[in-house]
Amino acid sequence: MTTMLPSFDARTGAVLAELPATAPAAVDATCDAAAAAFPLWQGSTGAQRGALLRALAAALEGDRADLVALADRETALGPVRLNGELDRTAFQLRRFADLAERGAPFAFTDDPAVAGAPPAGHPAMQRWSVPLGPVAMFSASNFPFAFSVLGGDTASALAAGCPVVVKAHTGHLQLSNRVFGLIQGVLAAQGLPEGLIGLVQGGGRDIGVRLIRHPAIAAGAFTGSTQGGAALAAEAAARPRPVPFFGELGSVNPVVALPARLATEGAALAATLAGSITLGCGQFCTNPGVIVLIDEVQPGLDVKAVNDGFVAQLAEALRPQQPHAMLTTAMRGAFEAGVAHWAQAGAEMLVQETAAAGQPPRPVLAQVLAHEFIARAALREEVFGPSSLVVRAASLAQALQVLQAVGGTLTVTLWGLDADTDQTRALVRGAMAIAGRVLFAGVPTGVAVTAAQQHGGPWPSSTRPESTSVGDAAMARFLRPVCLQDAPAWLAGRAGQPV
Repeated sequence: MTTMLPSFDARTGAVLAELPATAPAAVDATCDAAAAAFPLWQGSTGAQRGALLRALAAALEGDRADLVALADRETALGPVRLNGELDRTAFQLRRFADLAERGAPFAFTDDPAVAGAPPAGHPAMQRWSVPLGPVAMFSASNFPFAFSVLGGDTASALAAGCPVVVKAHTGHLQLSNRVFGLIQGVLAAQGLPEGLIGLVQGGGRDIGVRLIRHPAIAAGAFTGSTQGGAALAAEAAARPRPVPFFGELGSVNPVVALPARLATEGAALAATLAGSITLGCGQFCTNPGVIVLIDEVQPGLDVKAVNDGFVAQLAEALRPQQPHAMLTTAMRGAFEAGVAHWAQAGAEMLVQETAAAGQPPRPVLAQVLAHEFIARAALREEVFGPSSLVVRAASLAQALQVLQAVGGTLTVTLWGLDADTDQTRALVRGAMAIAGRVLFAGVPTGVAVTAAQQHGGPWPSSTRPESTSVGDAAMARFLRPVCLQDAPAWLAGRAGQPV
């Protein structure tokens, strides 16, 4: 008997459609088809990879109106946000097409022979980059285009020369299937094997576990919760042949604001921060979930009064915000439970309105002292939704202890570090120790797709802090180095191009 999966209207909860879950045997067949497609794609040229990625981008844009309408029904993210996200997704596909066409996946190091005995002498060597193999890609809930079926993980894996098996997210099943239909059309038009990009779907954990355990899968890529990512990473490591698992997980993204900056720009910064906290109903992995204020006495400045004033300004800026519906009822429940955990752990609830029945959540702002934050793990957990926790540190040293207690995060934002002082240097060191990206202006929401981007950090923000899931370097996750020693002239002359 086929298990059916419901697609829900994110605003009303009504069932839009039911789609069949992928049977275990079909999951295996999809992985086997990816393995069968690997030799061809492994040996493809940059031009061939670029042509596929560009055609996929064009297919998305060609079906824009229907895709956005369908995504809006399933996610409630709104047409403005979704059109922008579709644009970002097409941009990512074309950017990785550019990289493939320029030869980035085939980068190599030529190390000519040096006469003499080692260690000074050595044979001729070349260090090549080769694709890992089929990648299991787990779609995210909060980005139905950019971190989903044709998102950055898929684009970077294809550019690297790897087939992809996508696990659709249950929060946007109809959209995922429609995008997959576009993919099938592009693959057929280019004469490429259907198995180059596969799709599986199912509720619960069984299908994801079966996917990551399949012997044809050479790597996993995931964006989602710490709990889910940790479970899949453990499965990847426990296989008879372990494979790398690149998980981008939960993050609290501290914002550290120095009082001198707040004294002059507090109101504007509060308004900016309130917009960031509630953007997308707080359902961003870079949502600023912790705000660190330092109450240490300074000559000529009533620091506590400045920080108190900023907290009041932030509360005032948050109250009129109108977040939209959350992506799923499960996420709404988890958000409310997380806020309750803050209160149970002793946080002072500064902004907490009860939403009317059937309405989206209201913004939440709470406050704790730094020693409480450091001592209580419940206060350090990500609360995924329109909320933030103010942490009041008594000194710079205690603020650094707050950052250390966070442990790992995608971002840290530092406001007011214009001068080169011992204090600002200490804060930069503390931020760089725990974050993949450190900002000195603006807010962390919004992740540029560019050459220098780093979207990943120490645990629990990701499983592989040396990798990024956004930007040009995302492709490196799916390549591994191979050294060719004393290669014949015909092979060395290929200069990293596939054999």
